[in-house]
Amino acid sequence: MNALLDPLSDVLRSVRLRGSAFFHVSCRDQWCAYAPPSSEMAPAVMPGAEHVLEYHLFAKGEGWIGVDGEPPLRMREGDIVMLPHGDAHTVSSAPGLAPAEEGDWLFSRRDDPKPIPITYRGGMFEPSMQLPVGEASAIIVCGFIACDLKPFNPLIDALPRLLHLPSEGVGAWVAPMLEHAVSESSERRPGTAVLLQRVSEMIFVDGARRYLETLPSEAQGWLGALRDRHVGRAISLMHGSPAEPWTLETLGSRVGLSRSALHERFVALAGLAPMQYLANWRMQCGARLLREGRLSVAAIAQEVGYESEAAFSRAFKRATGLPPATWRRAQLQPVVTT
Repeated sequence: MNALLDPLSDVLRSVRLRGSAFFHVSCRDQWCAYAPPSSEMAPAVMPGAEHVLEYHLFAKGEGWIGVDGEPPLRMREGDIVMLPHGDAHTVSSAPGLAPAEEGDWLFSRRDDPKPIPITYRGGMFEPSMQLPVGEASAIIVCGFIACDLKPFNPLIDALPRLLHLPSEGVGAWVAPMLEHAVSESSERRPGTAVLLQRVSEMIFVDGARRYLETLPSEAQGWLGALRDRHVGRAISLMHGSPAEPWTLETLGSRVGLSRSALHERFVALAGLAPMQYLANWRMQCGARLLREGRLSVAAIAQEVGYESEAAFSRAFKRATGLPPATWRRAQLQPVVTT
């Protein structure tokens, strides 16, 4: 493996990022929609997913996002907001409005072709209804993204509850893609569902990258650790060669810190010790190799730095609750995207 890797890309590849289920929401007059926690929506939008996050793109008009414990967030045309932790939230024309009654429509229509049209107007909710563009005061494209949390996904915890991506910060390559996605979501042409799935994934990757770029130099958490000169390099080294018999001494010598200084700095930024991070990342690498199904458990153990299959199996069971072979069989049940 390469000595240094991009850990953000590495994690994004390993946690099986996958997009799904768009809704084309048209709104008029006063309106308010309530979205339950993603854990409650997951069985309808992405059955079998470990974690689901939602995002909203304001294709036309403005609105507000409300999450308990956070100030209302103003959304303008072209803005995107993600909810990485899957919090319940409201989307509305103004803060403080009561959500429209929706019933269990999501489960009854989960097999409908995507994107599913929805209309909110005058405090009412109308599923399978789409206002003409000229009559809508706001149009919102809503999507879902699934990822794995186990054995190890440091990214989700490192992201805020509300990840706001203002339109003026969108890269030149993103804006045309989003415009095309909005057009696709309203026209519902053949292949639209697959195209929108890929757009969901790209939006999330771009959002995570933009958030990383805006973090202050003293930021804590996994993303803050990546930006630190010494800790970020240590993480890159472990990602690049997880099977290497790393010690605090060898890592410290490679990044230019003493054993104690690296340990202290790593814990302060990443929230766990370097050797614990290595153990967690080895489990994530092992999970990816198990899912791919080409190597035996013994071969995977060596590939991720364990001297014996038994040692790897014990560590993997501690991390996931299942022995490697049992976990691999469970992964044969695919996550359904709609």
